[in-house]
Amino acid sequence: MRTLVVVRSLKMGGMERVAVNLANAFDEAGHESHLLSLRRVDKELSPDRIGVQRHRLELQRWARLTVLGLLLELVARLALNPLLKRSLYLGTGIMGGWVFRRWLARFERRHGRVDRIVFRGVGTFELVWSFRDERARYVLENILHMDDRLSWRRRLMGRCLLHRRHLVTVSQGVRDSVREAGRRWGFVPASLTVIPNPCPLESIRRAMREPAAEIPDEPYLVNVARLVPAKDQALLLRAYAASGVTMPLVLVGDGQERSALEALAAELGIAERVHFAGQQTNPYPWMHHARLFVLSSRFEGMGIVLFEALACGTPVLSVDCPGGIREILKGELEAAITPHSEEGLAQGIHTAVRGEKPGIDEAWLDDFRPDRVAEAFVDSGKTNGSP
Repeated sequence: MRTLVVVRSLKMGGMERVAVNLANAFDEAGHESHLLSLRRVDKELSPDRIGVQRHRLELQRWARLTVLGLLLELVARLALNPLLKRSLYLGTGIMGGWVFRRWLARFERRHGRVDRIVFRGVGTFELVWSFRDERARYVLENILHMDDRLSWRRRLMGRCLLHRRHLVTVSQGVRDSVREAGRRWGFVPASLTVIPNPCPLESIRRAMREPAAEIPDEPYLVNVARLVPAKDQALLLRAYAASGVTMPLVLVGDGQERSALEALAAELGIAERVHFAGQQTNPYPWMHHARLFVLSSRFEGMGIVLFEALACGTPVLSVDCPGGIREILKGELEAAITPHSEEGLAQGIHTAVRGEKPGIDEAWLDDFRPDRVAEAFVDSGKTNGSP
């Protein structure tokens, strides 16, 4: 089959990394794999497999050059967005979808008909929402939040982005949130299927052996995530301070909360033991050498960092949060889930670091192997899930 994975950009981020992993998975499974980004960024992720063909479409620029696209964007930006927050997509996505369809037609004249188009992330849907095609699958990476105060805005979003489309969720938890949102916001998917994110074991294990500067020589705890409220590293810092554990804590990532987190670490008296490593192009050596990976998020669509840490041979600990972590931490791994509270996480950290670093069972990662995920997307056209 000929496959096309579409993502808003290839910046250094979890969702973008998964898009690259999926393109790699299609190639590894023997399909002709193409990866398209719709925006240019300074530092871009790249596929590991040479068979993946990369493309870029400067969608916004081409939409504006149609003149109508520029006018629609201005109307949305100057009139709609001030009245209806986060509604810019209503203007930009009309011509964005038209430009994408024109690009796809040229692409298919050169490469042949595409069998499966996979759009990843709501931000990507917004850019091309006027495009519709039965071959398209729209992957929701995170749970949809219910807020009755915003129901009219959500209803509009649901009708434009989700109604009568073939939706794929990365976990049962995300699927359940989509079903509830459909009831509240009045949209009905054409199909609703659960397909987890792929875990590229071989490439992760190659990357984790690469040298990395400033990794502590002693055992340490690690968290890899953007420093934003949803990842709740503030909870992690408070729990770490209360745990009595003295091994260092390393936060790999950057974001708007960094200054506040640095101030909190100083306030808690743990600043000397907390290392802010910043954004790392290759976070896997940091995962591999850690004694324990800790997740403190308020919610996770799936929590790909959990299986990435396991692939690196590092035990994990996670707060119990909405989304898909229980689809990774199941069976024996349920013991790695701790109550979502400062006290629960502190106790979990204290307990988890006692004794020697335990081994990892390869079978824990079977559900996320790239070949299985790739074929699930291929088969989604044959047996659509029930909404």
